[in-house]
Amino acid sequence: MTTEEKDIYPIGEVPPLGFVPKKMHAWVIRKDRHGNPMQSFQAEEFDVPEIGPNDVLVFVMAAGVNYNGVWAGLGKPISVLDVTKKDYHIAGSDASGIVWKVGSDVKKWKVGDEIVVHAMTWDHEDVEVNGGEPMLSETNKVFGYETADGTFAQFTAVQAHQLMKKPPQLSWEESGCYNLTLVTAYRMLFGHAPHELKPGQYVLIWGASGGLGSFAVQLAKTVGAKPIGIISDNSKAEYVKSLGAVGVLNRKDFNCWGEHPDIDDAEAYGNYMKEVRKFGKALWEFTGKGKNVDMVFEHPGETTVPVSMFIVKRGGMVVICAGTTGYNLTLDARYLWMHSKRLQGSHFGNSKQAHAANNLVLDGAIDPCMSEVFEWDKIPFAHEKMFNNEHKAGNMAVLVGALEEGLKTIKEE
Repeated sequence: MTTEEKDIYPIGEVPPLGFVPKKMHAWVIRKDRHGNPMQSFQAEEFDVPEIGPNDVLVFVMAAGVNYNGVWAGLGKPISVLDVTKKDYHIAGSDASGIVWKVGSDVKKWKVGDEIVVHAMTWDHEDVEVNGGEPMLSETNKVFGYETADGTFAQFTAVQAHQLMKKPPQLSWEESGCYNLTLVTAYRMLFGHAPHELKPGQYVLIWGASGGLGSFAVQLAKTVGAKPIGIISDNSKAEYVKSLGAVGVLNRKDFNCWGEHPDIDDAEAYGNYMKEVRKFGKALWEFTGKGKNVDMVFEHPGETTVPVSMFIVKRGGMVVICAGTTGYNLTLDARYLWMHSKRLQGSHFGNSKQAHAANNLVLDGAIDPCMSEVFEWDKIPFAHEKMFNNEHKAGNMAVLVGALEEGLKTIKEE
């Protein structure tokens, strides 16, 4: 940490504690360069954000790479700049860092505290936030995606409720990569009564080796449930099992993905159901003959929801938080109503759920599953890898203020 006060500091140099410079370095997305991450993310000098009375300014030490950064750069399915009404976007929804300045009404945090950030903001005066369910508030927004200022910058301004204690046993980069996916997975599994995942129940987890799926497997294990992981590469099977999966299947061994066929097309429907039953029977190898899974943890969407709705048990739930293969969902509604199944949408989590999930990390029950660490100037490249599905299993982190410490960690490994 330097003692010199400057208007802007190079990446890796930490200003005097609590000193706020005029400018910062940031990776910025603008509408006229929407496209692949290597095109859309550009380094700029930017004004350090102001904070309100209930806000906190954070000096970012490390941040996480998530697919919403890819979406923001592409401008798809919509441009986030049309949502925020700004002419710039700084992506990044995960961070670890240091409290640098606090608003006048903030009591819990002080300058110098080491924290992690969760990714949901809302209007403090909304009735759903005060006594209701914040995730049903029309004011909630994903930080760093639906808000203009995220964590791929030296400083970021957050609402005070977004802050949580940094796990002291983890490095800055490990701490900065997990909250968006962990809290999302936590709410999906435990946030939709009466279908909270329970001991002994089976849950099918799509993309079990990815950032979201790796947490779902671990969370299921912590409550004594039995996760079954779906992967697309057999080389990831042992990794998923090491996290706690009781079984792993490769989706490429089956041919029942995509839009639900026309029921009136007897041949197409018959061939499709043959493959669906083949997949279902493969699951019985882990659950027992005739026993379907209690829950399906969904996020591919378009290509998998039809099958997910078939193979979940009567009265079971398919819970979905994304549509990574597309947003148009098709299914046979007869199985939905006649078997009393539930298709439940889920979106990140409220502050209580975020703290519950983070406490599991603090206690050492959940591993952040950090797979790769990138230097500051490789932020576009890290998103390009994710866009091309070339990233390793787990969660990716990028170094911001923790540049030198992070590089030391990499060398030691």
